[in-house]
Amino acid sequence: MSNVRTTAYTRKEKGGIQNALGKYLSGHHVISAAADWSRFPLGTRFRICSTREEFIIDDYGTALIGTNTIDLYRPTRLEMKRWGARNVDIDILQWGSEQKSLEVLGPRAKFPQVQEMLVALQKKTPSRPVAFASNLTKSSAKSKKIASSAAQSSAKAPSSKPAKTSPSRTLD
Repeated sequence: MSNVRTTAYTRKEKGGIQNALGKYLSGHHVISAAADWSRFPLGTRFRICSTREEFIIDDYGTALIGTNTIDLYRPTRLEMKRWGARNVDIDILQWGSEQKSLEVLGPRAKFPQVQEMLVALQKKTPSRPVAFASNLTKSSAKSKKIASSAAQSSAKAPSSKPAKTSPSRTLD
């Protein structure tokens, strides 16, 4: 893939030292990365062409949802700041699992940002629906509307892409 927007995050930010699976962020051979799981599913492995570093999508950030931005884990603030925001070419080594993404996100459906990813994933995998509307607590009417529309819109074509936002790694 050409010209993919990347940013960087570190364990010192909100979300701490654990990824969305509750495991430690990796800064070793295969490095942790965060993305919108409806764009880059959980488990997607890729290599940045210019640096030859290999990453795996094992995290997500609320500001990444609706974007094609990938947030790269860096062990220190200095490395994070040095990376900044860059457009890079990447080689996808292995696509992750949309089904596994649905399974991990399903119990977190009460969060509106997670609902956005779930709706987009449901559209891609309509034959394997995940019931997440029942997980909603007393949240906003908008949240309930998003959740209830997921099942209804699973057979429809994907809508246009939302506007990009700057990423921040905030786990729900």
